[in-house]
Amino acid sequence: MSAEPNIEQLYEQQIKLLPRGAKLRLLARIADDLAETEDLRQAPSALDLLAQAPGGRVFTTASEVKTYLAQERAAWDR
Repeated sequence: MSAEPNIEQLYEQQIKLLPRGAKLRLLARIADDLAETEDLRQAPSALDLLAQAPGGRVFTTASEVKTYLAQERAAWDR
């Protein structure tokens, strides 16, 4: 069994140093990973916090999350 990574140390040494765009892409990648591995309909409490868009919109399906993330990524490239 592997040891739990030290999240604070990982953030301070690796993630904090990244430019804003890279941090946003990392965040989107983590959200994608969670959306693919979790059945969002069975985890509404996680959805309330983790999949909330600006303006208070809450996603109810994985496809809504993926659509939103695709739109955000497209905006980053402009």
